[in-house]
Amino acid sequence: MIRIRYFGVLQDQLACQEEQLEWTALNTDELLALLRQRGEPWASALAADKIFKIVLNQEILHATAPIADGAEVGILPPVTGG
Repeated sequence: MIRIRYFGVLQDQLACQEEQLEWTALNTDELLALLRQRGEPWASALAADKIFKIVLNQEILHATAPIADGAEVGILPPVTGG
């Protein structure tokens, strides 16, 4: 089981702040692909052409990483700044 937390605009788009998901030790890219398979609004909100920051156990990742059972994953949406 992993805990997934959604941040920023993703909370509104997905109508979800966090959830727990049965887990079979996949990686961060596979997690995003799995969530997209749920259909809309997941497919659009988590589209592959968007750049997300993934936080694994409170550490920001800069590359694909394995997710162990019991992990906490945060998904930060793309942001624009000025």
